Amino acid sequence: MKSYIFALAFILTAACAFAQDPPSRVARLNWMDGNVSFQPASVDTWTAATLNYPLTTGDHIYTDSGARAEMHVGANALRLNGQTNFGFLNLDDQTVQVRFTEGSMEVRLRRLEDADLYEVDTPQGAISLLRTGDYRIDSDPARNATMITVITGEVEVTANGNSFAVHPRQTAYFAADAAPDVRPANPPDDFDQFAAAQNAREERSPPPVHVPPTMIGYQDLDANGVWRNEPGYGWVWIPRVPVGWAPYHNGHWAWVEPWGWTWIDDAPWGFAPFHYGRWAFVAGTWVWIPGSMVGRPVYAPALVAFVGGPRFGVSIGFGVGIGAVAWFPLGPREPFFPAYHVSPAYVQQVNITHVTNINVVNVTNVRYVNQQVPGAVVAVPQASFAGARPVAAEARVVNAQQMAEARVVGTAPQVAPVRESVLANSRANAVVPHPSQAIMSRPIVTKSTPPPAPVSFQAKQQMLQQNPGRPLDPQQITQARAQQPAAAAPAPQPGRLDSRPPSAQRPAFSNAPAPAPAPQAARPLTPENRPAPAAAPAARLQQQKTEAHAKAKSKRDTKEEKK
Repeated sequence: MKSYIFALAFILTAACAFAQDPPSRVARLNWMDGNVSFQPASVDTWTAATLNYPLTTGDHIYTDSGARAEMHVGANALRLNGQTNFGFLNLDDQTVQVRFTEGSMEVRLRRLEDADLYEVDTPQGAISLLRTGDYRIDSDPARNATMITVITGEVEVTANGNSFAVHPRQTAYFAADAAPDVRPANPPDDFDQFAAAQNAREERSPPPVHVPPTMIGYQDLDANGVWRNEPGYGWVWIPRVPVGWAPYHNGHWAWVEPWGWTWIDDAPWGFAPFHYGRWAFVAGTWVWIPGSMVGRPVYAPALVAFVGGPRFGVSIGFGVGIGAVAWFPLGPREPFFPAYHVSPAYVQQVNITHVTNINVVNVTNVRYVNQQVPGAVVAVPQASFAGARPVAAEARVVNAQQMAEARVVGTAPQVAPVRESVLANSRANAVVPHPSQAIMSRPIVTKSTPPPAPVSFQAKQQMLQQNPGRPLDPQQITQARAQQPAAAAPAPQPGRLDSRPPSAQRPAFSNAPAPAPAPQAARPLTPENRPAPAAAPAARLQQQKTEAHAKAKSKRDTKEEKK
């Protein structure tokens, strides 16, 4: 009964605190090729990017020369070419607002609800994507210019205090303090061909049947497992894995705010089955149960139960004074009570696919079915857990006798994050390619007002240590924001590497003399050499009059010289 009262008190406390629920969705970094770097929202350090990382407001991605990356937000894809600096200004249930200051990106919008807003903000203007379709965007710091190509769809660009539309099969070039130049679409280059191939691959895949298209990571399920109608559970998904595999064993933990401790799986398909649904052990096989269909399932950082106790670390052989963290996957119909601050409505929504009436769940009577499955419970030293080290390298499977020394402690361990937890990388001090400080600090034009910049981890760390394992509530965040130093452009840190050669630092937009671009540099846009746009007859007429006047003047000057 005490556990039930505690859970109910937690919900009521959250409601009384006017908790601001976290977004129900994230972006997934689902594919990388080459050197891809990552800067979390709350730190000023770059580290190697991690596959399956859940990106949110304030996070940045940088692709080195020759590298590429792909992210998904539901059914929609964001793709980056080499030497591209990308960040999320805002990512919530209706808004995807991007900060884009260098390089080339492609956006494929396959699904766009009426309330959805997609905006790409560059130093020269804000680009609003108005329709489903394919879009190519380039940003050139050298010439202080942006280029948008609408392959299909439609955009509205806000620049220099004005707005203009760009329609299908058009390319618009706009620079600071200059009128936009809208022309027929540029011919495709190798990056366009890459994006088209990725789009064609997605189109060949049939639409999801047993999960909604709004579920992040659904794209990888059919190719990496099989679906089966299981009595008592409905449709379940069975991954193709080695004998002895168990969920939440191959990957590492990271501290991702506002959710806190988050599982990052190593498998290429390892996103949807670890942030939605439940796992069950059926006839010697692990099966993933997505649950009932909803319009948009609510993302969760990890659907597990943690275990611990005063003698637990000793019982599994880690030794005296060495803390242990252990967990197992939640099973069907088992509730998930977030450790982060949420409203009662959020608790209902995050559980609705498996627990339809969370208000009558008595957690003292929950029988965690996977707790008794051989090989399901795994433990690591606390330092390994907090340090984002690979679980498989140090994990110990907890047997039934050792479990007798433990108890379920909730859906998050009482472990405070450290810097490595936030960077989601045990090699957090490794030098990685990153954009220059000038690129990072470039001012941008926004149409929609983004939320305030996230509070730095350093400003929050002491508060996080006082209540380990639980993210700060809104009031604490406001307090930490007031205490942190005034925002300023950070100075470059020693040890950071900008590996781009001078001859391949940025895409070229004109035919001005310059070193040969790298193979993946953006295609040139040449306002000087291309014909005037067909949509501007008045401008063409004025140009013709000017040219005719110049020719007549030249003839008169020639006659005068002959005289």
